[in-house]
Amino acid sequence: MNIKTQRTIRLTLSYLVIGIMFMIILYPLAWIVGSSFNPGQSLSGSSIIPENATLKHYKELFDTSQSNYLTWYWNSLKVSTLTMLFTVISVSLTAYAFSRYRFVGRKNGLLTFLILQMIPNFAALIAIFVLALQTGLLDTHLGLILVYVGGQIPMNTWLMKGYLDTIPKELDESAKMDGAGHLRIFFQIVMPLATPIISVVALFSFISPFADFILASILLRSEDKYTLPVGLYDLVAKQFGAEFTTFAAGSVLIALPIALLFLYFQKYFVSGLTAGGTKG
Repeated sequence: MNIKTQRTIRLTLSYLVIGIMFMIILYPLAWIVGSSFNPGQSLSGSSIIPENATLKHYKELFDTSQSNYLTWYWNSLKVSTLTMLFTVISVSLTAYAFSRYRFVGRKNGLLTFLILQMIPNFAALIAIFVLALQTGLLDTHLGLILVYVGGQIPMNTWLMKGYLDTIPKELDESAKMDGAGHLRIFFQIVMPLATPIISVVALFSFISPFADFILASILLRSEDKYTLPVGLYDLVAKQFGAEFTTFAAGSVLIALPIALLFLYFQKYFVSGLTAGGTKG
């Protein structure tokens, strides 16, 4: 078997594997989109390409007399955006401190963050619920945001620290010689160079709250404070309703802000994630 034949076989197998993986990923998405246009409420008769496509389910979602979907959407956007903002601020300051300064407890702090990032938030559901109850943050968006931000800090701190370690410290020293203080170095020198990793952290910290169901279902009690995953589950789990195709329509709309945010940050995503994987 000559080299050309071997290369053709390898290329064919590569495309075959890519095609199979593409179908595995695409089929559920296409099925959900198709189901959202199917008439009726049952998924048993749904198909990827509906015969009698309808926008009825989308209209029902935006009809405030039939559902609180718009309220849930606003709640999710608010919680996710504030979580993203507070996470980026806190992670940037924490990662900068660990990357640029040497202080007592630095190694232990990094080790603690490494251990914490291995423990998912839902593993401490009881503790989170009791703490929220005792602090009066149960059934509030503030309590949910604080839990999300706290859960985002360990992993993203390690990720951003790895990126900041790749930025030469000589830039800091040169700025100090010119009279720049710590905050000026942080805001005017380091952070502009860290735009790729900030974009990665922002994207991760937005997606997690927007798609989370477990924590939101534990902390939120009022229907007008539900986020999208909790609200859609409540829509399907109603006593006399099994509105699965409406649920599919709501699920399709959930993907829109995430897709738009990813498209906006995609030029920074690969470089930020790759460089952030290094440890200094």
